Amino acid sequence: MNPTPSNLVGLFGHFLLLSMLSVGGAIATVPDMHRYIVVDQHWLTDAQFTASIAIAQAAPGPNVLFVAVLGWNVAGLLGALTTMAGILLPSTALSLWATRWGTQRRETRAVRAFTSGLTPLTVGLLLSTGWVLAEPYLRNPHSRWGALALVAISVAVMMRTRLSPMWLVALGMGAGALGWV
Repeated sequence: MNPTPSNLVGLFGHFLLLSMLSVGGAIATVPDMHRYIVVDQHWLTDAQFTASIAIAQAAPGPNVLFVAVLGWNVAGLLGALTTMAGILLPSTALSLWATRWGTQRRETRAVRAFTSGLTPLTVGLLLSTGWVLAEPYLRNPHSRWGALALVAISVAVMMRTRLSPMWLVALGMGAGALGWV
């Protein structure tokens, strides 16, 4: 993409809105990032989008770095700054305010109900993220069964153990290196 001011404003605005939906972290909004960047704007391909997230998730550092990588791949340094500012500004300000407010009222029924109600929302957003990231591999006949096996193993391990998810990332990396996925 040629980073014109109107493109950068649109990118900033979209990530600004996504910031307020990022319950469970920015990764929970990946399906809509995909829709906007790949499907609507055609700035990246499916493979570029998935690779951007995979590279950022494999690197050490905060989980939200994938947003900067997406921005970088869309519009270089200005894109990275734009997406990071958009995703961080509103949610950070709201989090600071809500934490102070909620701490003062943590024993009230409304605050307890609100925090309990966020759990299914977070799980749903994370499941949709997993689907968007797995879908290109599930559509490819050469990687379909390996991808399904990795998804099933990951779900089973995460539900039955307290094993670090990094081991599952390593498993996925190994399966990809061996050509199974």
